Amino acid sequence: MIIYYLYTNMIVNSKSTNKEFKKGLYLVPTPIGNLKDITLRALETLRKSDFILCEDTRISKNLLSRYKINTKLISNHKFNEKKNLSKIIDILKKGSVVSMISDAGTPNISDPGSLLVKECVKNEIEIIPLPGPSAVTTALSASGFSDKFFFYGFFPEKNNEILKTLETTKKIDCSIIFFISAKKINKIIPYIKKEFLGRKILICREISKLFEEFIRSDINELKLFEKSLKGELTIVISEKLNKKNSLELSESDKSTIKKMINKLSIKEITNLIHQNNPVSKKIIYKYCVDIKNES
Repeated sequence: MIIYYLYTNMIVNSKSTNKEFKKGLYLVPTPIGNLKDITLRALETLRKSDFILCEDTRISKNLLSRYKINTKLISNHKFNEKKNLSKIIDILKKGSVVSMISDAGTPNISDPGSLLVKECVKNEIEIIPLPGPSAVTTALSASGFSDKFFFYGFFPEKNNEILKTLETTKKIDCSIIFFISAKKINKIIPYIKKEFLGRKILICREISKLFEEFIRSDINELKLFEKSLKGELTIVISEKLNKKNSLELSESDKSTIKKMINKLSIKEITNLIHQNNPVSKKIIYKYCVDIKNES
């Protein structure tokens, strides 16, 4: 353990052997939770930079002080990135090495950065992206769903926009990934159940942090959370499943039918269950008849 620490510390604190560090804008991913998830190349780049653009200087200082990086910070978030644009382009044109980081994960992925990258392209300023942590690929790798995926980003705010978004994305036959604030998850669940019946879902909470949790469910059986959650969630919805997977009633549906079997007619139960269920009426009706005959 001591040898490993000394070896790592030597690499982290060593100077680059390159005589010339390429000038331009570096897009540097930072850990999405555990601060140990940063790469050695990212640390070297941040140390060699003349300036680091960051969202929240307080959050960035936690990471940089951990690795003894004293590069000058420039606050660059969604409320001031447009105002900063010409100033940062001037800095880059003078030959400075500038790194851009977000509070967590890869810059420009549902984070500020796209305006600056577009302006750098326009001004023929070199852009150097570094690979690294991303909640998108981390969640997908744990899902067990198709490795072909569509990433949307954060859900819209307005109800009609949420519905419009889901009505469009449900037609896509691959894994679909969303970000959402934990406080809004219960608002979104009814929409997901309405548009993605027959698929599976993975809800990732606190990825790589102390209370990391992966919640798996069939969307048909997805329920509202009783306790309020904190932080941001990454949601992965599966590809469209084979029809065979939708030809069986879930245990939740079976339980509901058993509760209603002596209160409603078989036809009424069949219609109720079929309203928000991909299972055919014939299968629902047959199950009701079987339960009725048993009682």
